[in-house]
Amino acid sequence: MSSQPYFETVKSFADVPITIDGVETSVFLEASDGLVQLFDLLGSGVFGFVQSDIKGNIGGVRTCYQADSTRCSTLENLVRSEVSLEDRHGTGCLIRLTRGLTFLCRALQHMQNDPSIELHVCFKRSYDEVLRHHHTFFVRSLAAVAVRAAPYRRDFYVRISQGAPREKLDAELAKWLSGLDVIVKRLKEFIEGEGYGRI
Repeated sequence: MSSQPYFETVKSFADVPITIDGVETSVFLEASDGLVQLFDLLGSGVFGFVQSDIKGNIGGVRTCYQADSTRCSTLENLVRSEVSLEDRHGTGCLIRLTRGLTFLCRALQHMQNDPSIELHVCFKRSYDEVLRHHHTFFVRSLAAVAVRAAPYRRDFYVRISQGAPREKLDAELAKWLSGLDVIVKRLKEFIEGEGYGRI
């Protein structure tokens, strides 16, 4: 008996509402929580530092949201609400969270777009595109080791499919990635375009 594929067991980024005011914070946080679980499927602590960073940044955004859910109803409003504050903790957390989400999104897009390459190559490409320029030499060295520890592509697919047909997994993954891609691009444009930081 097969279980549901991973992407059917967590909130999809495709289901996160985007209104004229921005990306709805509460549903975004729920989808982000589901993404953290994906790192566990990579096994052996691969990218544990990224997972830990993402968890911490989700927590930072959630703390701001819980302190004033009306003011922080969208991610964009959360950032705007901190403009006049000396400590822009929520904004900093959102910037770093967006980087982590972009990293994972790009890696999985590489995996889906080129079925001939192994997972470690997908993560290496994504790391170089998204995170490398934010890290010191030491962190880059840790990332290089973590990338090499990524599971084989076929093993990862078995873990996330939970016995479901490959076509079903590919369809759910495409939907999930499409939703995530829309959100991270929107946040990058907003944050960089309005001068709040750099993704």
